[in-house]
Amino acid sequence: MAPVILTASLSAQGVFSNKTQAILEKVIQDYPNHFYHLRGELIDQAVQSARYRSTIQLPGSASSTVFVSTAAHAEESGWTCTIQESTDFEAAKEHFRQIYGQLSNSIISSGDQKTFILSGQYEAPADGRKFTRIVFSLLPGVGGMKRLKVNLCLLQDSGGTWRIELIVTDREPKDEGRVAIAASRDCPVMGF
Repeated sequence: MAPVILTASLSAQGVFSNKTQAILEKVIQDYPNHFYHLRGELIDQAVQSARYRSTIQLPGSASSTVFVSTAAHAEESGWTCTIQESTDFEAAKEHFRQIYGQLSNSIISSGDQKTFILSGQYEAPADGRKFTRIVFSLLPGVGGMKRLKVNLCLLQDSGGTWRIELIVTDREPKDEGRVAIAASRDCPVMGF
């Protein structure tokens, strides 16, 4: 019964229902390759990590990067896109809600032709809170895609700027209490 429902949903919604989802699908398809095909120019490199410009990003976004870390003898990687930066909390909050709406329950095809649904519970940002994160999982969570998470973050840096970021990684997030954003501008979810 589930394959019939999923097939009907695919026909009704279409795999490429919006630009955000279409770019995200390309990112997820390259996840098994540690985003190798999305790595552009090297931005910076340390002993066990490197950051590259991404060869794809969401239309209108400020920047996209790929992170790779070889710490603990295992390669970890992630793709992040800074969607918007604003000093207006209400505008950032509304855009955050719109991006959530574009992603929630969207259908993603992986590189091996398996189909997943992005599932995540909405949490409304609050002005007094400097960090809000919605974690989307791929359903059904099977095989190598089980650990992959799509994080939608709204965070405020030390200068008061609100930033919306979309992050694809299988890395466990850093402690959200440490939201002080360093000069590297990395979201606490990545921690590279």
